[in-house]
Amino acid sequence: MPLSDENILQALRVLERNPELSQRELAKELGVSLGKTHYILSSLIDVGLVKANNFRRSDNKLGYAYLLTPKGIAEKAAVTARFLVRKQEEYTALKREIEVLRSELDAEGLGGNS
Repeated sequence: MPLSDENILQALRVLERNPELSQRELAKELGVSLGKTHYILSSLIDVGLVKANNFRRSDNKLGYAYLLTPKGIAEKAAVTARFLVRKQEEYTALKREIEVLRSELDAEGLGGNS
């Protein structure tokens, strides 16, 4: 199952800000299960958008830093552009729907000053 632009963008944005998050911490930030987080990270690593580097955490456990690759940085920009276009289209459609609903209420004499 391919990742959605929203999953990709959200993960890349979080990892760019804090590459040393554990998978559990990343799952919490993304609002998804640990299993889904593992799937997202594995997918991003497999396609070369993220690289996992080993490091020692302060508690002497081995951890990873999930770093965006140059390809990942470029893909983040492309996904951001696609996501923005889609959200602007949704916003425009929602504005039209609100205008129609207000017109219907005004026609029925129920419109308010909102």
